[in-house]
Amino acid sequence: MKSITCFALLWLFVTLSFAQEHPTVTAQPNSVYVGADGKFEAAPDTAVIQFNLSVQEDTAQKAYDHASKDAEQVRQTLRSNGIDPKAATIGFFAVQPAYQWNNGKQKLIGYRVTTNVTLKLKDFSKVGPITGQLAEANVGESQTLNYTLENIDEAKNKAVEDAYRRARNSAEALARASGRTIGELSYASVDTFENVHPPIPRFAMKAAVTGATPPPTEEFTPQNVTVTAHVNAVFMLK
Repeated sequence: MKSITCFALLWLFVTLSFAQEHPTVTAQPNSVYVGADGKFEAAPDTAVIQFNLSVQEDTAQKAYDHASKDAEQVRQTLRSNGIDPKAATIGFFAVQPAYQWNNGKQKLIGYRVTTNVTLKLKDFSKVGPITGQLAEANVGESQTLNYTLENIDEAKNKAVEDAYRRARNSAEALARASGRTIGELSYASVDTFENVHPPIPRFAMKAAVTGATPPPTEEFTPQNVTVTAHVNAVFMLK
């Protein structure tokens, strides 16, 4: 008796879990409910370079002046590569005291100024030179590079179309097996997802600027952006 009860509870749990994964659909006579996944891969259209400007000096004014000089170096680097500095976005300058603990006592040792810079590039050939020159100028910390797809709507539509084709194929196969045919679409729900790749930290070497070796990204192809979609559909049966 206990075994039967446990089995019944397990079946109820599995049934509820499955039901939570899909939207509630009112059953209709002479209809078939199917779900399918689809995907579409597209080449990225934008390279995103992000880094921090962070300096420390013994006074707040010196730290601010140092950070301003580094920001100017960034502007010069962009201009030298044919990029308008307005193409980059910069956060606010944060000034914070820096302390050191000595024998359980806190001692002020200076001031740190930090900000972050984000640059989006459509021309991928400029990625290597810019990151390399920033490293050579010793400005910018925690440099990261990520490729993304800004024109994502078209890719989502393609993924939805792929998912719908798969769902309809499944419905048609089930209808044929039962001696019926598929009629009009009665209901559908759509979910889309973009597989986001985490930014990859990269530290440009001096050799990338001097020409001793090519930049790390040269001649490589950026990883495709994959958009997936799930379609639930109800078709009437003839």
